[in-house]
Amino acid sequence: MATEVDTVDLAALGPDFVRDPHPVYARLRAQRPVHRVRLPDGFTAWLVLGYEEARAALGDPRLSNDWRNAGPEMEAFDPPPTPHMLMSDPPRHTRLRRLVAKEFSPRRVRELGPRVREITHELVDGLLTHADGRADLVEDFAFPLPAAVIGELLGVPAADRDRFRHWSTQVTKGLGGGGAETAMGELVGYLSGLLEALRTDPGPGLLGALVHRQAEDDDALSVEELVGMALLLLIAGHETTTGLIANGMLALLQHRDQLDDLRADMSLLDGAVEEMLRHSGPTGTSLHRFTTEPVEIGDTVIPGGGELVLIGNTPANHDPARFPYPERFDIRRACGGHLAFGHGIHMCFGAPLARLEVATAVRALVERCPGLALDADPATLVWHPSVMMRGLDRLPVRIR
Repeated sequence: MATEVDTVDLAALGPDFVRDPHPVYARLRAQRPVHRVRLPDGFTAWLVLGYEEARAALGDPRLSNDWRNAGPEMEAFDPPPTPHMLMSDPPRHTRLRRLVAKEFSPRRVRELGPRVREITHELVDGLLTHADGRADLVEDFAFPLPAAVIGELLGVPAADRDRFRHWSTQVTKGLGGGGAETAMGELVGYLSGLLEALRTDPGPGLLGALVHRQAEDDDALSVEELVGMALLLLIAGHETTTGLIANGMLALLQHRDQLDDLRADMSLLDGAVEEMLRHSGPTGTSLHRFTTEPVEIGDTVIPGGGELVLIGNTPANHDPARFPYPERFDIRRACGGHLAFGHGIHMCFGAPLARLEVATAVRALVERCPGLALDADPATLVWHPSVMMRGLDRLPVRIR
């Protein structure tokens, strides 16, 4: 078992690690697939970097998502005040997922296709009107597309989305501390007020339907569960897709041969999206998991008693034992089985919607913006300093 001496201080690795963590992960993975690390927020965790080990860990019931199983070290970190399904174990997780998963089924997502395309092309229309031919692909496209889609699906007023973006960014991509706690409190307060308003005027969105069901069904969500569900769906419904569109387009723009191949043959689009997910996924690791008993992963025994375990989704997707030459971005790669959406009972049920949005976004940009190109030195791009979420502050591009 690794000891405290073996702890790798990720915060001490500096800006190069934030810009591109994969060379560090590759060196660590070559030593062993699991490492004890110190996170930028000061906590220590066990980080799983190997593909087979990560896949097994994602389905291991001895790794609990329930914060009540967290060990003493995590007492200084307050979890969100409204637990949701990604912070729950069966049978509670099973019940919560069942109540909403049908809204994100492949059939339901296909029905959303025309509206997703309409929003996408409206945004591209806006990009093409920029007088100087330049844009920020995050601010002008990658954020507003999934924010509009999930906002309409859930029933969140369009006027509130900018405020929501600020809260979401603070909560998911910061380093904890007062800013994140304040943002979480404001976000929970906002969602509580929104849900209360939906009791008198449910509207057409999913949140209104869940509120209405609460009055009719004994198995419906409690008030606390409703707030937690709204928090999860809003953040997960746009934050990761924003990151995937921006990260994926950056990879495509940095590999002009791949962009040219895609533009010449749009049958490669689905493969391009999967390679974006594998190569440039927006989630560095899974959410927090805690050991309920000793767990052996690879050649490392992680003690029981609530040890924090982070499972590296994107690092595992760069394991050369599973994906040869993993740093190579190749839209023709056979990358089935990647872990960008997780694995097991917590696998992302929003995957069909994310794939639809990203495929629609990439097609529209490639087809309608033939002069699309990166408008900044990649080394100057600012990445959020989070191990768990990987995303860009801005992505300057030339549209024409």
